[in-house]
Amino acid sequence: MHKRLQQIAHFADYQAVNENALFGTKFEAIPPMQKILAYLLLLAAILLPGTAAAQDVVTGEDIVAYARTFKGTPYKLGAMGPKAFDCSSYTRYVYKHFGYDLTAYSAVQLREGRPVNSYRELQKGDLVFFGKRAGVRAIGHVGIVVSVDREKGSFTFIHASVSQGVVEQTSSHPYFMMRYIGARRILPDE
Repeated sequence: MHKRLQQIAHFADYQAVNENALFGTKFEAIPPMQKILAYLLLLAAILLPGTAAAQDVVTGEDIVAYARTFKGTPYKLGAMGPKAFDCSSYTRYVYKHFGYDLTAYSAVQLREGRPVNSYRELQKGDLVFFGKRAGVRAIGHVGIVVSVDREKGSFTFIHASVSQGVVEQTSSHPYFMMRYIGARRILPDE
C-alpha cells in the first residue's frame, strides 16, 4: 500500500519523505490547501473502487457481488459492456472496476494471474476456462467463480453465455464438465 500512496503523492506533485504520518506517509513543506488536496487524493485512493489503492483490499466476494449486478445483460460478440458483453470482455470489465487490467481475449487471460491446480483450490473470483469443443484444449470461454462445493468437486460460476447473456451456471453440467480446461487466480490468495 505504501508504494501506491507514494504514486498518488507523486501524481499530486508532492514528495513522500518518511513513514511516520497519515497512512504511513508524511508530506514535507506543503502549503495548507495543497495538503488538504493531497489527503483527499489519498483518501479517495483507499476508499473508491477502481483507484490505485483499491487492489490492496479487493476480495473474491467483491468481484462476485459486482459481477452479479450484470445478470441478464445480453451477449454480443466483441461488445465491451456494460450494455452487452462477450465472455472475456465481461471478466475484463468486472476486474477493471477494481483496478485490474486484464486483456480482452480469453486465451490470453489464461496466461494472466497464477494457475489454480484443482477444483478444490478454487476461490471466489477466480477465472475458469473452457474449451471450444469437448476434449479440445483451445480456449473458447471464460467465467468467474461464484462458489465452490469442495465435497462434490464442483463450482458455480458467472459468465456471459451466448444464448442467455450473463448468467450463473454449475461446472457439474455435462456441457461444462467436458470442456473445463483450468483456472487462474488474479486476486491475492484468501
